[in-house]
Amino acid sequence: MNLNAISIKNLLRRKTKAAFVLAGLVIGVSTVVGIVSYIEAMTNDINHKLEKFGANILVVPKTENLALSYGGLSLGGVSFEMEEIRQSDLSRVSTIKNAANIAALGPLVLGVARVSSHRVLVAGVDFSAVKILKPWWKLKGAIPEADGIILGAEAARILNLDVGNQLMIGDNNLWVSGILGSTGSQDDQLIFTRLSTAQAIFNKQGRVSMVEVAALCKDCPIDAMVKQISDVLPDARVMAIQQVVKGRMETLSHLKKFSYGVSAVILLIGSLVVLVTMMGSVRERTDELGIFRASGFRKMHIMRIVFMEAAIVSGLAGVFGYFLGYLTTKFGLVIFGGKESAMVHFDINLAGAAIVTALMVGLISSAYPAFMASRMDPNDALRSL
Repeated sequence: MNLNAISIKNLLRRKTKAAFVLAGLVIGVSTVVGIVSYIEAMTNDINHKLEKFGANILVVPKTENLALSYGGLSLGGVSFEMEEIRQSDLSRVSTIKNAANIAALGPLVLGVARVSSHRVLVAGVDFSAVKILKPWWKLKGAIPEADGIILGAEAARILNLDVGNQLMIGDNNLWVSGILGSTGSQDDQLIFTRLSTAQAIFNKQGRVSMVEVAALCKDCPIDAMVKQISDVLPDARVMAIQQVVKGRMETLSHLKKFSYGVSAVILLIGSLVVLVTMMGSVRERTDELGIFRASGFRKMHIMRIVFMEAAIVSGLAGVFGYFLGYLTTKFGLVIFGGKESAMVHFDINLAGAAIVTALMVGLISSAYPAFMASRMDPNDALRSL
């Protein structure tokens, strides 16, 4: 009878202990797989939401600017040779290497207009891009047509205007088609209209004041995208809003670190279960192992028998644990995240990692029991018969 057959027969003879080790490892592996899969799914979901949470790259005209500000108080500045961005040049952005990572490109035209006795900043925007660049907007009314405007909450209050009212900006008679809910930002002070309308009002056809870019940061470094956009728009200054980008990436990093820490603790507990169970099994088999040693089995043979038993149980635990963890995560996301968020797919790499991890935990935890079994004195074992 070879060593592998001895290991298999011993597992079949001691089904309860084998099942206990198997159950312990399956619970540990499935929990780790579930945590890793859930964190990965939630990371993708968070990434998807954060990618749409406003602009994280700004493209502004290149200028020699001496800003006069201190402590958040702006006293103005001096600008020399400022040239606005040509709208036709923006098509080059679609040619950069990481163009697929751009969620939205929103050109803006800015200008100061006099409305009644007030000077108001008017912004011409692309409202199709605004849906991604400013998803927090709550609009009372509708998106304006070419002769319409949207008022910020504070602008509407100061100008005493409501949806359906008219106002004159220059020679243009415009309708208030909507009013923004309060955002707590500079948007509350502005008047928004279509990009082409603002260009006509301020005589800036074919030019834009600045461009907001919402970049998908998961699969590419933001600094690389800034450089790529700078290369295709050499006459503009491209800046990353580092606080937003770093905050996103740190959030995702903390989630992953937390999952790895919890997984390590669970695997440690699983290894202790295997260690205690295998030590008990070795003590119960003192007579049997002593007979093996007396009949010519070497220490290495005894260790191989114990390791083979651990490898069989651990391998099965890795397979069962992965599928149990996969199904549990899938079911959990449907319940807690809604069906549209259940984006867990079969991952061959994670399945392989689960099996390898289970084998490593089982074999490492069985090392001491195997060593103790190999050192057993056959004389002492036979004397107890």
